Amino acid sequence: MKQVNQVENGAKFLADTAHWRSHDKCLWAARMRRDQVAQNIPEWEEMRLLASDIKRHTLSNLDYYLEEFERNAIANGIHVHWAIDAEEHNQIVYDIFKAHNVKVVTKGKSMLMDECGMREFMGERGIEIFEADLGERIQQLSNERASHIVMPAIHKLRGDVAKLFAKHMGSDPKNDDPHYLNGVMRKDMRKNYVKVDAGMSGANFGIAETGGIVVCTNEGNADISANVPPLYVVSMGIEKLIPRASDVPLFVRLLSRSALGFHVTQYTSHYHGPREGQEMHIVIVDNGRADRLATPGYSEVLKCIRCSACLNTCPVFRRTGGLSYDAPYMGPIGIVLEPSYDLHRYAQLPYACTHCGSCANVCPVHVPIPSLVFRWRDIVVEKGEDQLAHRLEMDVSEKVLKTEYRLVWAEKFALAALRHMPKGLANSKLNPWATEHSNPEPPQQTFREYYQQEQKDKNVSDNQTT
Repeated sequence: MKQVNQVENGAKFLADTAHWRSHDKCLWAARMRRDQVAQNIPEWEEMRLLASDIKRHTLSNLDYYLEEFERNAIANGIHVHWAIDAEEHNQIVYDIFKAHNVKVVTKGKSMLMDECGMREFMGERGIEIFEADLGERIQQLSNERASHIVMPAIHKLRGDVAKLFAKHMGSDPKNDDPHYLNGVMRKDMRKNYVKVDAGMSGANFGIAETGGIVVCTNEGNADISANVPPLYVVSMGIEKLIPRASDVPLFVRLLSRSALGFHVTQYTSHYHGPREGQEMHIVIVDNGRADRLATPGYSEVLKCIRCSACLNTCPVFRRTGGLSYDAPYMGPIGIVLEPSYDLHRYAQLPYACTHCGSCANVCPVHVPIPSLVFRWRDIVVEKGEDQLAHRLEMDVSEKVLKTEYRLVWAEKFALAALRHMPKGLANSKLNPWATEHSNPEPPQQTFREYYQQEQKDKNVSDNQTT
């Protein structure tokens, strides 16, 4: 399969100034709100460290906590299933639906289901799935991936949504008022809610001590999917576990503040068993997580709680959009996660990084994303999946940097080239920098030459003084 070219995809988004400016503005506003609420909590950094320690402890004892969770969930009347990979997850869910003659499903937001390609799998087998989350539904109608972990359609403008709803639901294409558009979606989805055969959701946290799950949303879509239908199915990755119910408040405090800068999500729902007359299933999924856990230097990626704080602060993501990554997980967490699913396809993603380190600064559980970026770059090169241009650059750089003599002449050559390069060539499409910037006037000497001259002048001055 062809490698994802994030730079090329991002350039298409950047070509539409109105969209990328709006995208950047909205995400940076979320980052600023996050900073404000964090500054108002004196123990914020202690909370981050504690959450990181709890996740690390849970992952170090994951076998114990998974068994405890299963035992308590079964005691609560929940059917528990285990899936080794995406294919098995989809088949288990399909078998459950087939046994209950399910034809229509409402689905709350779930990155894991997207990771498994579940909606497409069910559609091929005649089961219709309606996304209950507004952003996810917009993306479903657009036939696009989600472009953000928490705000799936944040890359779209209100006018885009107005035209989309007019096409699919007959609304006014010129009315882009958010209240009106929400009303259009609400009216359309209510028809589906009353006829669904089953509901689905992901899980933000699984509590080993109680065998229950916690789902956080701002629209209540998971609650509708969980409470209205007679059958409720949950997909949960093995890394979502936390040991105790008393750990939940810490993570809930961190999650919403890190994601959107809000003190709490509108709905934080706890499900510890089926309601009366309902059947509840939880599918616990590995899909490569155990391998990540067993890989030295990489297990820390499993601490991620999918808050998207790293996306909101990343200068690359904010300007190029989530669709440019062409993957279920995007942004900083995506570039260190997706190569573990398919190294060839996502080999270029680890290079979509400026190394500013902002992602690590805001992560609520201290996932060391910057160091993982370098780790994946090493692996990409070791496996021969790097680009030919990069390989040639590194080969040349290695030869140049081996001796001072070569470096000195390389500096002189580069400066001479900058001074004498025709402006038409410097500002052409061959130089992507010139698209958004003006090339500065090249200096008359290299820094090395400047420094040597300064030292020479200083020595002369010192000798004269003496």
